[in-house]
Amino acid sequence: MPKTLKTVTCRNCNTEIVAQVFAKNLKVCPHCDHHHYMSAHERLDLIVDADSFEEYDANLYSIDSLEFPEYPEKLERDVAKTGLRSEMLSGIAKIGGYPTAIAIGDVGFIGGTCGSVIGEKVSRCIERALKKKLPLVIVSVSGGMRMQEGTLALMQMAKTAAACVEYAKAGVFYISVVTDPTFGGATASYTSLGDVIIAEPGARIGFAGPLAVASLREELPENFQKAESLLEHGFIDSIVHRANMHQMLTDLIAFAS
Repeated sequence: MPKTLKTVTCRNCNTEIVAQVFAKNLKVCPHCDHHHYMSAHERLDLIVDADSFEEYDANLYSIDSLEFPEYPEKLERDVAKTGLRSEMLSGIAKIGGYPTAIAIGDVGFIGGTCGSVIGEKVSRCIERALKKKLPLVIVSVSGGMRMQEGTLALMQMAKTAAACVEYAKAGVFYISVVTDPTFGGATASYTSLGDVIIAEPGARIGFAGPLAVASLREELPENFQKAESLLEHGFIDSIVHRANMHQMLTDLIAFAS
């Protein structure tokens, strides 16, 4: 008898998709086009030229400075799950042949929440891009600022925003890529400061999450906090399908070079 094929259930339409088809389709549902979560390494393979990535700051990691219950266990769990020591992968790679500073968040690492390490890695990545006069690409995914790190996490909003301002003064080119979900302090700082802001289809983007906002009113607008609505209202510049992301980034960097 033939082996049963492993399947994946679409989070949006509940269609059962053969796992190999799902992977080949870049984790996009072939039926409803829903863009599912990708790891930082998967996104890296998607958008940079093959074998061009040089990682920086790989050994930075969070500590439990507030002695928050179960935080060390969660960190250890997600280090093992993602293969990363923190919630972000950063370095220099080529995109369409152009050397580019790049940082990519990973939703699998404590929901992509921003702690002190992500602030340090984003800031260092921006400073590296500034020093070398490289274009900058940051791929955001975030559940907000990390409550286990308290004020230390909140401080990263100002830190990363200040780095973005210095980069902008030098007239270099920053592309912010926003993926699902991106909320909280990430949205209120480096994510929103790109020269061009592009998002994947259906990406949820905002400051307060929809459940918090819904508690203040009876009914939310259609597509509330979705990329399509934010494009209509001018918060983002373009919506780009995952399959076209590498080419879009190449075109933008080439145009600005």
